[in-house]
Amino acid sequence: MLDNPRSPRVRAVAKLANRAARSETGLFLLEGPQAVSEALTFRPELVVELYATPTALERYTEIGDAAVAAGVDVEFVTEQVLETMADTVTPQGFIAVCHQFPTSIKKIFANEPKLIAILEEVRDPGNAGTIIRAADAAGADAVIFTGRSVDLYNPKVVRSSTGSIFHLPVAVGVTLTDVRERAKFAGMQILAADIKGEDLLEARNSGLLSEPTAWLFGNEARGLTEEDLAMADRSISVPIYGHAESMNLATAASVCLYESAFSHRA
Repeated sequence: MLDNPRSPRVRAVAKLANRAARSETGLFLLEGPQAVSEALTFRPELVVELYATPTALERYTEIGDAAVAAGVDVEFVTEQVLETMADTVTPQGFIAVCHQFPTSIKKIFANEPKLIAILEEVRDPGNAGTIIRAADAAGADAVIFTGRSVDLYNPKVVRSSTGSIFHLPVAVGVTLTDVRERAKFAGMQILAADIKGEDLLEARNSGLLSEPTAWLFGNEARGLTEEDLAMADRSISVPIYGHAESMNLATAASVCLYESAFSHRA
């Protein structure tokens, strides 16, 4: 059992909370039973190391079974060691170290996608992770992070995705110009989510949302620039019928993605 929070091995895991260490090693941190379970179920080959407290493994026996089935050894650690490794204040008994696994943008568009989320300069990790989760739930084919967006493997992005990061392809580090060119070649329309755009309900009623669509979402504070908006075919706004000043980006993105999902299945 690992019981020394100052050991080099523990420190190496803890360093993965920092982007520099993630970039250098090509690894990232995974915390909590839900995320670890999803990794072992959907992408076990990515799991390099798996740590757990005895109490947590006793409570979540299915994770131990999944680790055995995947050929992944579970290393027992003390609560203190787990707290040192974790990015969160109150870790939930499990931590895994995984290989990063971005998908190439070429591969995404080669699969003839019908629904994609593009994140341009989305900086809040909680929003980014929640959009991945929403895209997964809506049956989207992929999510694309441009180079100006938050790091996909930021621990808060990973936690906010609640395991959806392992369910659908995610590309990173691309330019919006490249995404636009590939989307157009693949026959997809690009719809920019923008407060000054056309009403989403009208877009739905016109049949616009039944087409293969790449939704473009911008920065939480500033939205999309005029240059960004010019790359889209249309701009669409989510109507606010009450007195709210605005909608959270991830909430608005969820609405847009689901509207397309409904239209594709109508």
